[in-house]
Amino acid sequence: MPSNKRESFIYTIMMCFVMVFWMSLYNIYLHSGAFTLEVFKSAWLGLPLGYCCALLLDWFVVSTPAKKVAFKLLPTFASPLRKVLTVSTCMVLPMVFFMSLYGSIEVLSQTQEWNKLFIMWGTNILKNLVMALPFQIIIAGPLVRKMFRRVFPVGTILA
Repeated sequence: MPSNKRESFIYTIMMCFVMVFWMSLYNIYLHSGAFTLEVFKSAWLGLPLGYCCALLLDWFVVSTPAKKVAFKLLPTFASPLRKVLTVSTCMVLPMVFFMSLYGSIEVLSQTQEWNKLFIMWGTNILKNLVMALPFQIIIAGPLVRKMFRRVFPVGTILA
């Protein structure tokens, strides 16, 4: 886990990239019904805007309250694994909430069927939570933490 603000920012940049790209692939696949090169292309082309949105939400809206909630839920003697799982869960839940809204608005901006916003948003929250939480805990979290520490060993990024 990052140990200061600079490390946290770099870690957030890396994690947002992995999560936004994967969840974009997943959502486009769900709407198209098949995983094709076009799905990959569409996810890649949509990545910059979704990534910027996720990064801003994570850094300025979600991170501080999520970490406060996580550390209130944790006992003082919690293991590092329990801390990681609790913080990850507390981060994923609001990010799914907000980014599902972003995805719904993105789709509806093309179809102009704004009366479907709340139904699509609610459906997307459920579909995205089913993918995002396990992906974060089992794949993205360990992968990004390992990459982060390999590139930035402890103590190389000063506060």
